[in-house]
Amino acid sequence: HKYGVSVKGEEAIVPYRETIRKNAKAQGRHKRQTGGKGQFGDCWLELEPLPRGEGFSFESRVVGGAIPKGFLPAIEKGVREEMVRGVVAGFPLVDVKATVYDGSYHDVDSNEMAFKTAGALALRAAAENAGVALLEPIMEIEIDTPDDTVGEVVGDLNGRRARVLGIEPSASGRSRVTAHAPLAEIGRYALDLRSFTHGRGRFRMIPYGYEEAPAHVTEGLAKRRAQLV
Repeated sequence: HKYGVSVKGEEAIVPYRETIRKNAKAQGRHKRQTGGKGQFGDCWLELEPLPRGEGFSFESRVVGGAIPKGFLPAIEKGVREEMVRGVVAGFPLVDVKATVYDGSYHDVDSNEMAFKTAGALALRAAAENAGVALLEPIMEIEIDTPDDTVGEVVGDLNGRRARVLGIEPSASGRSRVTAHAPLAEIGRYALDLRSFTHGRGRFRMIPYGYEEAPAHVTEGLAKRRAQLV
């Protein structure tokens, strides 16, 4: 399945994603002194939103040796790992361009681990500055049902935060209803449709894409994550 949905009992695990709302910058600075040798990594990161589905890109605009080139892959690794962890609700951050543009290092205390940590800290701080939106997977659903149940089908879809795209005749005495619905709201759809069409309704659905989830969904998931951490 495109979204990698696993179903456990009745509860589907919905593959939400996170993304940023606007451009933002932040510094990630990791400094630790333990015994003789310390750890030091410092980078400035700019984040920009990418179009939906673009994924992730990383580039460096560091000039004048502010950060030695050898540490840039470690910064990218720290950024990528922190993106997988998510910022608001624990879901991967997507559709982001990250640019490291400045920083500093220490001849003795700087190493890859320190810069990886700095990259992760910069990513989290910049994402918080940018504002994070939760994205939810949307399915395109096509329901073929008897005409006398169309009202119920449409009413039920509206209750699932779906957008009905159209209703047209499909065969004698039957109609085809097309809609976009959040995957989170249609986990039990086969059972429910069978119930209120008395087994006469059929449907098929395919992944449509991701859209920003409403505030109440985001807040609920963020709260759940806070309880787990």
